[in-house]
Order: sequence, then structure tokens, then C-alpha cells
Amino acid sequence: MISAARRDEIVGALRRGTVPQSGLDVLAVGIDAFAPTLDEELAAVAAGRGGFKAVRGEYGTGKTFFGRWLQERARVRGFAASEVQINETETPLHKLETVYRRLVERLGTADTPMGAFRSVIDGWFYALEQDVLAQGTVDENDEEALLAQTDALMEQRLAAIAQAAPAFSAVLRAYRKALAVGDTALADGLISWLSGQPNVAASIKRAAGIKGDLDHFGAANFLVGLLTILRDSGFSGLLLVLDEVETLQRMRADTRERGLNALRQWIDEIDAGRFPGLYLVVTGTPAFFDGPQGVQRLPPLAQRLHVDFATDRRFDNPRAVQIRLAAFDGGSLMAVGRRVRDIYAQGRPQEARLRAVVDDAYLDTLSRAVAGGLGGKVGVAPRLFLKKLVADVLDRVELHADFDPCRHYQLTLSESEMTATERAAAAAASVDDIEL
Repeated sequence: MISAARRDEIVGALRRGTVPQSGLDVLAVGIDAFAPTLDEELAAVAAGRGGFKAVRGEYGTGKTFFGRWLQERARVRGFAASEVQINETETPLHKLETVYRRLVERLGTADTPMGAFRSVIDGWFYALEQDVLAQGTVDENDEEALLAQTDALMEQRLAAIAQAAPAFSAVLRAYRKALAVGDTALADGLISWLSGQPNVAASIKRAAGIKGDLDHFGAANFLVGLLTILRDSGFSGLLLVLDEVETLQRMRADTRERGLNALRQWIDEIDAGRFPGLYLVVTGTPAFFDGPQGVQRLPPLAQRLHVDFATDRRFDNPRAVQIRLAAFDGGSLMAVGRRVRDIYAQGRPQEARLRAVVDDAYLDTLSRAVAGGLGGKVGVAPRLFLKKLVADVLDRVELHADFDPCRHYQLTLSESEMTATERAAAAAASVDDIEL
């Protein structure tokens, strides 16, 4: 049984044709085999190591779903988690300052699913205060002494980072003083700069004794600082998912080369221990990992990511640096369809009718129809199948007592509701549908 709020969140996202932000464990089909190994690797990261995993799969195999399922799993285990979509204009992989900014914007914890950066910083200061008070040398009512000793403890905790990125500790110190005197505008501006946001007012920067915006090298050091703060605040670490790295293949040659080299640097620096507490996951298509415009263009990166997938999928090694997701087949589509129907029907007054009208036979009919409309490519069908199931069928069965999808509903697939991949897969009904 799942809660009504969680059920409504799942159903609402599917109705819009998007991946739910939570509750993904109840929808996971075919990825359970990875769970024990991933839990082991998360535990190793929580113990102070770094981790890296590459996830490969064709379009429609659920790479984005896998990433969000893993984020939810990590948050339950005390991690903070974030997801960054890689693209050429907003978040090119080689510009760490933009990756860091998006990471911070989407940072989530078990208590705050999105935008948790400021609460993490405030929680860290609270933890420092508690450590100072536990020493018994400061009266909790002596605000000046408490502030001074908390700053001293902060400097001690950030000593290693301050050598490479003194601005990090400088901004944190100024932020704490701004909070102490009630200057919320200054505090907001400092948090924005610490988050990597551009165009922060010069007056804000002067207050902390800093200049300019965050650059590539500063962002790497700030990430180390964030990991330190998470660890001191009691978090197990940070799970970062870089989704759709295959977009590197479509970028200009110079941007692509720099992006591939940045990925190699990520792997090497994690192995070297620069980012303790970071578990980095990248997702991409097989063409990205094996094709001439992807990983293979940079031999050192290809060597680090090479895994032999010639063996039967049943014997894949989930501990390998690169794992592959199985494509959705008819059985998988039916399995997730049944789960969505049961989640939708659970606890509703019309539960019995929903299960009876939208039975397994109808689910099979609808899944075959959607896949057929997409050129028979079942792997591309899950998103549209679940959207049609919720919005066009289950909602109508619940709202209209005389609605029977077998008699009253005819599936239609419009290009305007499809993604580019779904449009490419859709079968041409006539010669007029063929784009020249």
C-alpha cells in the first residue's frame, strides 16, 4: 500500500507524460537486479570513497527513469542527490561552472526534494553550533562568542578547501554574519554567488571580499566544499546523475572533444580521491559509448569505460564500470501497465470497476496498439502508453460510469504529443507522411 499523496504524484506525472519525481520503486520493472550492487557501492561512497557508473541503453529503455529511481534510493539512504541534463547551450559537460550551477539548483534530500542547497548550508551551521555548545566552553546566550567559535570551527573544517578555494569559506563566513545581523538581502546574494549564479551585484561580492563569477576551476573546488559540508551535516554523500551525455555526439567538434576530456577527468579525479562522498552516474546510448562520434574518439576514456557486452545479457556484471539496461518488451510493458492500473485504482470508490474494465486483456490491447503506432518499436512506447492509459482510459472510466474503452475509445497518436524519438519511430500511414 502506498499513500494517497504519493499515488497522486505518480499518477499526475504519468498523466502529463513525464517521469515521476518519487515513488519510482513501485514502477521499477527489470532493474531490480542492479539494486544489491548499487546499494553496496553507495555504502562504499558513504564510507568516504568516490564512485562512478556509466549506464547505457537505447532510447526508451528508461535511462532517465533509472537515474531518478537511483536518486530516490540514495536519498532514502541519507544521500543528497541531483540530476543535470547535458546539452550544448545551457550545460555543456566541459564547463564545470554550469554543471555545478544546475547541480545546486536541483539538489534534493529526503526532506527537500528540490532546491535543498540553502537548507543544507543552514543545517551545517546549526551542526557547527551544536558541536561548539557540546564543548561546554560557550554560553548559548552569548551570541558574539558563539558566532566567533563557530567561525573558528568552520575554518578548521574547511582548512584543506580554503587553500585551493578561499572564496568558499569567505562567502560562508560573510553569509553567517549577514544572518546574524538580519541582513537578508546580503545573505540571499551570497547564497546565489555560492550557488554559481551569474550577475550577482558587485556590492554583494565586496561584502565578502570576492571578485568576478565562479569559473571552471573554482567550481571543482566548490564541489569539494559542498561534499565536506554534506559530510559534516550527517549526509552519506552526494549522488550526481549526468543524463543524456550522448548529446555530445551532436555538438561541434571542439565542444565534443572538450566534453569527452572532461568526462575522463571526472573519472580520474574520482579515482584519485579528490571527491570523497561523490557517486557520479552518467547515462548514454550505446552509440555514444561505441560509435565514432562518442567515447571512442578519446582512447583513454574508451579504455576506462570498456566493458565486454558480447556475452548473454543474463550474465552481465552489475559491478562493472558500465552497465546496460534491457529494452522494454511486451512483457515489461504489460508489467508496468498492471502496476500503474493497480496504483491508480487503490483506495478509490470505483476500484472494483477500474480493475474489471481495464483488465489485463485490455492492457494488452492498448499496449500493442501504442507500440504499433510507433512502428512496432516497443522500447519507445512506455511513455505514451502510460500517458494514454492514465489520461485517456483510467480517468474516463472513473469519471463516467458508462464509459467502456473497448467501445468508446479509439487510440490516436498525434505528432504534437510525441518526442522527437517517438516521431521518428512512428510508422508512416501513407506516402504523404514521409518527410522528404
